[in-house]
Amino acid sequence: MGVIRSNHCAYDAHYHLVFPVKYRRALLEPHISRAVLDIAKDIEDRYDITFEKIGTDGDHIHLLCSFHPKYSGSQIVGRFKSITARELFRRFPELRKKLWGGEFWSDGYYLNTVSERGNWKTVERYVANQGKSREKSVQLTLWH
Repeated sequence: MGVIRSNHCAYDAHYHLVFPVKYRRALLEPHISRAVLDIAKDIEDRYDITFEKIGTDGDHIHLLCSFHPKYSGSQIVGRFKSITARELFRRFPELRKKLWGGEFWSDGYYLNTVSERGNWKTVERYVANQGKSREKSVQLTLWH
């Protein structure tokens, strides 16, 4: 992707984010995952975020993204979770019945920095292969 220049800084930072659906429910079916991708495009347009890859595996989501350093990882996670949950509940009201408390995402998350020079390709393939049949894809490891 290369160095991104803005008014007062230049940055080249990439992050791998993972967070589960509330109660680890397998609600990220193909039509829900497509809706999440549509919502992510809207989030990209509104904020200084680039979602390089998004992968879902039924009960959790992986994001490979880059964002302006004025945001922290927790701010990006909070924005993504709140906007996607609100939109998903609006588009698919039946989801509320499957989740007791009315929250779509679990409270926790995983955040890791990713280097283009180190493990970038490995993480990119790992995120892209989320949700694919285990028989057809080779399990990737994040460590050598």
